Amino acid sequence: MSHTAARFNAPTRPRLASRWAAACAVLVALVALAAPAQAFEIQEVRSPGGITAWLVQDDTVPIVAMDFAFDGGAAADPEDKAGLANFLSGMLDEGAGDMTSEAFQNRLEELAVKLSFNADRDNFSGSLQTLSRNRDEAFVLLRLALTEPRFDAQPLERVRNQILVGLKRAAEDPHQIANAAWMRQALGDHPYARDPDGTQDTVAAISADDLGALAGRLFARDALTVAVVGDIDAATLGRLLDETFGALPETSGMPEIAEATVSDEGAVEVVNRDIPQSVIQFGARGLKRDDPDFVPAYVMNFVLGGGGFGSRLIEEVREKRGLSYSVFSYIYPLDHAGLFVGGAATRNDRARETIDILRKEIARMAKDGPSETELEEAKTYLTGSYPLRFDTNTKIAGELLGIQLEELGIDYVENRNAMIEAVTIDDVRRVARELLKPDALIFSVVGQPQGVTSSEPEPADATKG
Repeated sequence: MSHTAARFNAPTRPRLASRWAAACAVLVALVALAAPAQAFEIQEVRSPGGITAWLVQDDTVPIVAMDFAFDGGAAADPEDKAGLANFLSGMLDEGAGDMTSEAFQNRLEELAVKLSFNADRDNFSGSLQTLSRNRDEAFVLLRLALTEPRFDAQPLERVRNQILVGLKRAAEDPHQIANAAWMRQALGDHPYARDPDGTQDTVAAISADDLGALAGRLFARDALTVAVVGDIDAATLGRLLDETFGALPETSGMPEIAEATVSDEGAVEVVNRDIPQSVIQFGARGLKRDDPDFVPAYVMNFVLGGGGFGSRLIEEVREKRGLSYSVFSYIYPLDHAGLFVGGAATRNDRARETIDILRKEIARMAKDGPSETELEEAKTYLTGSYPLRFDTNTKIAGELLGIQLEELGIDYVENRNAMIEAVTIDDVRRVARELLKPDALIFSVVGQPQGVTSSEPEPADATKG
């Protein structure tokens, strides 16, 4: 799912670590122990005010976990204020209503409430975890954060500086550099190609007024998705939904994002850095989550590079040749683009060989698909491991939120494994032929790769062997 592929986190702040850990110890322990029964019922709750949420009621442990999201993320940031949504995600627990940042944080600590926010490319999300006895006040704090954020000067500058430090580090991180270069090659000037955290210049230009204006157009009831799991019934949840979100505007003011066009022109870009390894990111056009072929493609990619030590790329690149400690691929569905992405890192003097093997294995999968044995092993693993996504209340809330955002239906949890089982060898081989285009592969390589140059042509023997 798309939300699990995103790697951009909201900025963090220095905490009084020992005090916070002590105050949250009970909550964290309960969250870790909150393992509901394997079968659970998902209720669709509609509040008196018309706000909808999915609920899994579980009173075995006295905690409540809620995940929620608003449509509209970093891709909607104005170009000259890139990083705005991320900045907002770092400010919402920095004071609200008549509570300063210190007072707000102290109250979260006293109640052992965990409250966090995050902005990815498509959505602005939040998470709330609370002990049942502190439930109502925890929801009040969330309401204040969403409806009356303060954006006081001192915490604003502190969070800004943290973001700027993170951007400075990212500018020297070869994995971040490779990702940024690859996104530009694949997506051109589409907003997806921008760093969700922004740039030094754009983050420096963001004001408190900018943050307030974004909150005003982003937080709206028609853009809201909610999942709640834990010690709460439908009637109580309905009341809290209205009390927490009911004062938000009815309709979102976020702009529409254009569909992205993923380049079909194969290319290689080398970003020279004086480092001993070459960091490689590769990929091409993929599939969006609503594509009828997504599930077969997901199974195919598990065999190719998504299955860890059972995957072909690990076997060929790491196990047989020792070229890279880690090599992987994944299908990355966004709301307005589908991507196929992978990565590896190797010694500079073996970068050429690594790229050739990656191309060869992708071409082999495109030509022949997986074997019957590989397919059955992939399906066994994917169906058998699925329950592990639901072994705590917090995991369930996250999964239910993702299922809603991707519009998969309230019965998806029940039907998902049957969809995997229904995938045939012909399905996977057809999707591999249609999706994997060796000539369209885009590579970004950061380092001093020997024998690799930018915009090189496809090797004549890339599909052999």
